[in-house]
Amino acid sequence: MQTITQDKNNNSEDKISKIVDRVLKQVFGKEATHLIYRYLENNHSVKRNEIAEKIDVFAKGLEEFLNSGASVIEQKILEDIYSSHGLLRRLELERMQERPDFVGQIKLLTQKA
Repeated sequence: MQTITQDKNNNSEDKISKIVDRVLKQVFGKEATHLIYRYLENNHSVKRNEIAEKIDVFAKGLEEFLNSGASVIEQKILEDIYSSHGLLRRLELERMQERPDFVGQIKLLTQKA
């Protein structure tokens, strides 16, 4: 039997995975997104539906696959997540930092959601 906290975490993780999928498809298209997912699954054992729970491994794999381009994708993912949570003010504050901690912010959002 799942608790309310577990249900909220699962819902939040599902929402994050959907946002990641949407951003990747917007930027790269369907076929290239499929290649990214295949790379992550084959080389880092991260399935599409596990992205939120394995966000640190996802970020590492994305950085390996995209090199310096990963930070742009991570920023877009964070923008969309903040927007969906109504946290645009937080995003403005995070932009003041040189490079927001993608993994830390995703973990914080899944814990508080």
